[in-house]
Amino acid sequence: MATFVLIPGGWHGGWYFQSLARQLRRAGHEAYPLTLTGLGERSHLLTSSVNLDTHIQDVVQVLESEQIENAVLCGHSYGGMVVSGVADRVPERIGTLVYCDAYVPEDGDFCWSLAGDLFRDLFIQEATVSGYAVAAPSRLDRRATAHPLGSFLQAIRLNGALNRIQRRHFVYLSGWDQTPFASVYERLRQDPTWSVHDVPVGHNIMGEAPDTLLEILLDAAT
Repeated sequence: MATFVLIPGGWHGGWYFQSLARQLRRAGHEAYPLTLTGLGERSHLLTSSVNLDTHIQDVVQVLESEQIENAVLCGHSYGGMVVSGVADRVPERIGTLVYCDAYVPEDGDFCWSLAGDLFRDLFIQEATVSGYAVAAPSRLDRRATAHPLGSFLQAIRLNGALNRIQRRHFVYLSGWDQTPFASVYERLRQDPTWSVHDVPVGHNIMGEAPDTLLEILLDAAT
């Protein structure tokens, strides 16, 4: 039995991965679809102090309090920033990393620096009301909530401990324009330490190809 910890991208809560979690449980595994501080059903906790470190600690707390070991840690989009931070802090609790159309940062990177002009403009335009919360784009699911701007702007600090985790997967969703992940895909597919998957759908993997992600996760766990 494997334990999957699922981290959604910007503006999304644990609801995004609920159906995937149910399928993983039916396959005999354990699954935790997480909601980060300030999002989803935790949107009442959104303040100007919520940042990337807050979200990294959210996941570390679950791993430690649930005594999870050898986890398959999967992050979508912004969730890749969190995956890297968690893996660097508690590599002993993680067996596999899966970045699903997600940022794969190096030390000192931040979401703003990696996102590309499309998302940088979005961050600015949608944060003008409060100054610290980026409103959810109207095209997203109605359950999407404002995202803490601080988590997009804070640089990640990595000491290299995550490199101890040898099973690493990158899922490239190649079917959408202006993706900021094309360069990540090109870099990682040349790296023999990574397993790379090209899925020709848009960024919303759970809306367009949930069964494909399920297959990738089950394969990654073995």
